[in-house]
Amino acid sequence: MAQEGVKLVRNFKNYNIMGVVEVLKNLRKIFRLLDDLTEIIRSERPDLLVLIDYPDFNWRLARRVKKFGVKILSYVPPSAWAWRKGRAKDCAAIADVFIAIFPFELPVYQSAGAKIFFLGNPLVDTVKTSMSKAETRKFFKINESEQVILLMPGSRKQEIKLLLPPMLETVKFFPEKRFFLPAADGISNLIDVKGLNIEIVESKRRYDLMNIADAAIATSGTVVLEAALLNLPCVVLYKMNSLNFLIGKLLVDIKFFSLPNILADEGILPELLQDDVTPQRISAELTNILDNRPLIVKKLQSACEKLGKSGAAARVAKKILETARNEEL
Repeated sequence: MAQEGVKLVRNFKNYNIMGVVEVLKNLRKIFRLLDDLTEIIRSERPDLLVLIDYPDFNWRLARRVKKFGVKILSYVPPSAWAWRKGRAKDCAAIADVFIAIFPFELPVYQSAGAKIFFLGNPLVDTVKTSMSKAETRKFFKINESEQVILLMPGSRKQEIKLLLPPMLETVKFFPEKRFFLPAADGISNLIDVKGLNIEIVESKRRYDLMNIADAAIATSGTVVLEAALLNLPCVVLYKMNSLNFLIGKLLVDIKFFSLPNILADEGILPELLQDDVTPQRISAELTNILDNRPLIVKKLQSACEKLGKSGAAARVAKKILETARNEEL
C-alpha cells in the first residue's frame, strides 16, 4: 500500500497479534490504536472508511466513527454465515455497503437488510504459476512417472505442532512417492524431516508444485482453495485444543469446514477433524483421492467456477469509488 502512495498513519504489522493471552497482554496498545484512529477519522472526516476483515477491531472502530457521518464499506465481512448469525444484523445497522469474497456469504446479510455484493474472489487472479508443468518437473528433477504429494501444514506454530506429526507419519506409508513441503518464511526451523523422503522447498514455489502434484495433505484454510484452483485435491485436516473444539461445536453451524466443499455444498474433499487426524486415516483418504482423481478434479473445477471471473480487485475498487461518491447510496 505504501508503494502505491498510501499514507500509513499506523502499520498493521506492529499490531499483528494472535491468541487470547497475547491479546490480553497487548490490550492497552490495541485500545490506544483504536483511540488514535478514531481521532484521525474525526479530524479528517474521510469520504469513506473501508474495513477489511479483522472484525473484532474494525467493528469497534466503525461503531465509534459512525456518529461522525462517515460512510462505511466492509470488504470481507464477519463470517455470520458460519457462526454468530446475529452479527449480520448488527453490522448491517453500521455499514452502508458490504462486499463478500464468497457467494455463500450473501443470504445471511441480505436477510439482515444489508446492501451486499459478491464481485468475485481475488484468488482467481493471484493463484498463478511461474513455470509450465514441464519446466517445474525439470526444475525439481521429477520424472513423468513419479507421483508427487504436497504437505501443507500451515504457517502457525500451533497448527504445525498439532498437524505436522501425523502428516510426517503418513509419508512412511508411501515410500515410492515424491513428497514436497513448501515452507513459509520463519517456519523451516520448526520442521524436522530427518530420515523421511520429504524435500522442503521455498513457499514461493508452492503454486508451481500444486500445478504438477497429484494430491496434497493440507491444514484447512485458504491454501486448500488455492490448491483447488490449480486442480489439486487435498486431504484436509484440522485440529485444535479440546476446549476450543468444544466451544466451536456449540457456536459453529456448518456441514463442511474446507472452502471447496462449502462452495460445492458437497464433500468433494475428505475432511479429518480432531481424533480422526491419524496417519492411518490420512493414508486411506490419500489413496482414495489418487484412485478417483479425475472425478474429484472435475468437481473441484465446478466449485471454483462459483468464485467468479478474473478482475475481482478492479471491480471492488470501482465499487469503493462509487460508494465514496454517493453513487451507490
